[in-house]
Amino acid sequence: MPRIRPAVALAVLFLVPACAQPQVDQASLVRVLSVLADDSLRGRAAFSPDAMRAADFLADEFAAIGLEPPAGQEGYLQRFAVYSVTADSVAVMLNGRPVDPANAAVSVSAAGIDWTQETGPAPTLVGRDGNLMDAWRSARGTDALIVADPAHAESFARIRGFLARGSRSTSPEGGSSTAIVLAAGPVTSYAVRATARTAETPLANVVGTIPGRRADEIVLFSAHYDHIGIVRPVEGDSIGNGANDDASGTAAVVELARYFKAAGRPERTLLFAAFTAEESGGYGSRHFSEQLDPDRIVAMFNIEMIGKPAVEGPNTAWITGWDRSDFGPILAAAVEGTEFRFYADPYPEQNLFYRSDNATLARLGVPAHSISTTPIDVDTDYHQVSDEVGTLDLEHLAATVRAIAAGARTIVSGEATPTRVAPETLER
Repeated sequence: MPRIRPAVALAVLFLVPACAQPQVDQASLVRVLSVLADDSLRGRAAFSPDAMRAADFLADEFAAIGLEPPAGQEGYLQRFAVYSVTADSVAVMLNGRPVDPANAAVSVSAAGIDWTQETGPAPTLVGRDGNLMDAWRSARGTDALIVADPAHAESFARIRGFLARGSRSTSPEGGSSTAIVLAAGPVTSYAVRATARTAETPLANVVGTIPGRRADEIVLFSAHYDHIGIVRPVEGDSIGNGANDDASGTAAVVELARYFKAAGRPERTLLFAAFTAEESGGYGSRHFSEQLDPDRIVAMFNIEMIGKPAVEGPNTAWITGWDRSDFGPILAAAVEGTEFRFYADPYPEQNLFYRSDNATLARLGVPAHSISTTPIDVDTDYHQVSDEVGTLDLEHLAATVRAIAAGARTIVSGEATPTRVAPETLER
């Protein structure tokens, strides 16, 4: 990959002498990136010891920088648990007759299922001309019994395989339950009973802070440190290293923490978070969002896949959800006059605003946006074993971190405050 010229020095954007400016250290950035993407961490899959080793490494980095643990948190690891629930036994009666177990599929909450037509949900019938996949998607998050015509056997088999993996929840009580039965309607009576087996898995975000003069105004810099782990081998390589996705963003968060720590006490309080389990349901950012008042977060810089130059050329980066707040225009104004440019996400059809950890905070009204540079529509390394450090443009990576630091200037200083995201605009 051809190398690009790094962005020009951005010291002119700050109201202190250039000699006092902190610097983005490319060597430090690459060191953190290389550790996270090394084969020894086996792809950092959430729910694995490899991800926890990555978390410990990042906690050590935060300590070396001199970040403080957030108030009420012991150390930098924000520990929590996810509960995996699977069906242990299933019995279904439909119209007074037992259903062949091969024709029943369930996902259960921790309490299991004990439904009849008097106590359970009203059945949803999917006839021969209906759409079982749509009915299943519509039922998510609620207790539901779906009875589908045998013509939907192929879709049923796909859903049954998915439900057999069980469900995950951050609550030990679990969530909702769904039962899908392959049978012809109508339904005059039914009984569904299923027991549940629950397993608890520890997880951890890594969070540090630089207290500012305004304790109740927080600027959040984040990325997810997990990736896809061990996958099907390609030419003997089975490790999804995730150098770009998202060791690049995580290394950027660490380097931004170093940068802002060297800059002295900020006006607004800064939080630096490396989230876990983004690739497995966004559990890290969901737990994080429950630990503080989202109204205190004035902006979220979520950094995703910045190791490759964008399609619009060197020194450009795009921001998801550009029209959801004026976060993007504020960053663009902050780097005006430099070689760097921020612009709107060029891939709106991919719904990228909803596909990273920013979405969790945006749904709470936070101006939460992801910053990326990778041409995701043509990137051949995305979620492949080839996503390794050698495929990245490291000068571009460092230049992008410099630009994010500069773009954040007026928000960190309190000169600019992005408008809040209106939750009613977040329906896809």
